[in-house]
Order: sequence, then C-alpha cells, then structure tokens
Amino acid sequence: MTKPLIEISDLYKIFGPKPQSVVDRVKSGQSKEQILAETGHTVGLKAIDMKINKGEIFVIMGLSGSGKSTMIRHFNRLIDPTLGKILVEGVDVMELSSKELEEFRRQKMSMVFQRFALLPHRTVLENVAYGLEIQGIAKADRHAKAIEWMETVGLKGYEKQYPAQLSGGQQQRVGLARALATDAEILLMDEAFSALDPLIRSEMQDQLIELQQKLHKTIIFITHDLDEALRLGDRIAILKDGELVQQGAPDEILLSPADDYVEAFVKDVNRARALSVENVMQPPAYRITATTIEEALKQMKGVKQDYAYHVTDEGYQGVVTRESLIDAQNDEQKDLEQDIYEEVPTVSADSFIEEVLPESLVSDYSLPVVDEEGNLQGELERSAVAEIFTDSTDEQSTTNSSQNGDLSKDKEKSPAS
Repeated sequence: MTKPLIEISDLYKIFGPKPQSVVDRVKSGQSKEQILAETGHTVGLKAIDMKINKGEIFVIMGLSGSGKSTMIRHFNRLIDPTLGKILVEGVDVMELSSKELEEFRRQKMSMVFQRFALLPHRTVLENVAYGLEIQGIAKADRHAKAIEWMETVGLKGYEKQYPAQLSGGQQQRVGLARALATDAEILLMDEAFSALDPLIRSEMQDQLIELQQKLHKTIIFITHDLDEALRLGDRIAILKDGELVQQGAPDEILLSPADDYVEAFVKDVNRARALSVENVMQPPAYRITATTIEEALKQMKGVKQDYAYHVTDEGYQGVVTRESLIDAQNDEQKDLEQDIYEEVPTVSADSFIEEVLPESLVSDYSLPVVDEEGNLQGELERSAVAEIFTDSTDEQSTTNSSQNGDLSKDKEKSPAS
C-alpha cells in the first residue's frame, strides 16, 4: 500500500497564554465553551488524524469557527500545534530548524489565499514570478516561467497590467499562477474561490479540475461550501468546533452522513449533480459472449431477465433480448449482427447522474456503462438512480404526513368541525 504524502496524528491546537495547562481538560471531553469560560483558552483543533495521498484534492470543510483555516496553517507551520505530529513524506516538520522550515515553505508548499494577497505595486508578471524571485531564480528565467503559467491560467497579454486593473477572477488567476510557478508539490488553497462571483467561481473550479488532470498536484482545499467540496474533492474532511466528524469520498459523505451535523449539510445538495454514474452503478448482471444466434439463445437460458449485454473480444456490442434472438432464429439468421440490438444509449462512469437522468428514466433497460476503450464496466439501473432521491423524498413525505396529521387533529378540536 502506498504511504500517504502527509500524515497528521493526534493534533491539538489551543489558543491562549498557557495551552498545555488545559490539554487534559480537552482530552477529558470538556466542551469548547466550558474551557473558554473557565480558563480563557480557545480550543482550535482537537485530536485530528488525517492522511492525505499524493496527487489528490483533499478538501477540508466546515462552518465558520470549525477550525478549517487553523488546520491548513499547520501544514506549513504558519501555526504550530499544541500537541501532535505533522509528517510530510515521513519528515516531522515540527523538528525542522528555522532555515529548514524556510526552505520547506519555498520548495514544498505554495499557498493561494482568499483575498488574493497580490503586491499592488508590482505588475501581474512580477507577481506571478515573485515566488521564483524568493527562490533566487534569475530574472530572465523566472519571467519566462511566469509567462508560461500565465498562459496556462488564461492571463496571456496581461503581463504589464497591475492587480487593481484586473477583475476579481483575474486576480485569483494571478494568485493561482504564482503558486503553480514555484513547482511546489503541495498546493494549499484557503477559501481560494469564496470571494468570487458565483459564475467566476464556477469557472475557477473548472480550471482547477482541468489543471489537476494535467499536473497531479497534492491540493489541500479549504471551503465552507459543500457543493464546492463535492465538485472538487477526491476526499472530504468535515470539521465541527475543531473536531473531525467525518472524512471520506464525496459519495460516502453524501449517502452515509456520520451524524446530524453532516446530515444537515448534505440534505439540500442536488445529488444528481454531485454523484457520478460510478457512484451508483452495479456490475453488469448478465453478459452474452456468443457469436451466433444459436449460441446466444443457449446462453440466454441462464439469464433470469429477458435481456443481456452482448460482449465480444472487441468489447461491448449492444443489448440483446430473448425475443429478438428468437425472431432472428425464426428468420433463419445465423450470426449476431447490428440489426438485432436494442436502441439503448451507453453512458460513461465519469458522467454525473444529472447528465444521464433523461436516458435512465425513459429506457426499458439498465444503461450499459462503457469506457473509452469500449469495455463494459457496469450497468446503471433506473431503481439505483431513483434511490439517490429517496431520502429527501421520504423525509418530505414524512414531514407532510406529520403536518397533515396535525391539521386533522386541529380540525377535530375545532368547533366548526
């Protein structure tokens, strides 16, 4: 098993004059409010354990005061923990000297801030090249590299502009280009898109996903927005009052919330927009591998339903039914050919349910999930698609029933009834 790139173990952060003096209170389970009232200390993080894999987008989310921004500042030791370990590629960053820590920050991690943090008196080009300047890269080389990254994030032609001349979205692109230009393996993004207009924010999310497909950076992304977390994250960690309440893949968070707090987060999420076909598809139940009608009919005898997926060495071919095979045999057709297949669209495992919802609802058959090479990966059942809406529908029905029941009782008590 591949070792995680970053490991956080039993991490505590307590703000106040004597944080060590209240560690035992925190460990014994005293509440954040009680500790603040009795000691004047604030619990920022409590018993955090995280493992972050190389090349993934790991999202840390929570409401204001949950500890997510405190957490991200521990990775590059902008904040030192009260207790716990922070390992990056097996190196305990708490043991780094001041000089080693400075080099670690320059070479290993880059940060993208919510409010852009650009230098107003420097041009866009100089801002993008700033991290390289700090690294001691020659001017011509750092400018050449900065121009490459500006083109990558869509800022070609803005080299001589100043930050104040740019829109919010363009300023954040400068910040992103600056972070990427240093070639740091780990990218820290603290509410990087939250100050942007919704449309620009969506465009920046798209660009980050597109860049990640090429760059495979390890990205730690902070947000308070669950829709953003679900869209970007390979895995998500949810914090509440400094504690980690759940972490997992987006579909795990969405379909299996750990407690009422997480459930409150996910209840209003558009599941069809957040879940992919891969999250809900099943292995294909029945395959036919025959090349002739006669062989196919023999194989269909072992099929409980009246259709199956025809798969050959060349990959997925189509959906065949028992009835169509019998008709073909009656017409003295020998081989399985194109005209025997039902008109059933294929879908990709990467597609979101929202994209394939119309096809899944009108098809008489489960939709075949086929990859780019033509391999049959699974099937998307209509019932599986319906189930992702069940919880919210059932909850609404229960609420409505309860309300209707209360209304009935009120009518019984009413003199007019």
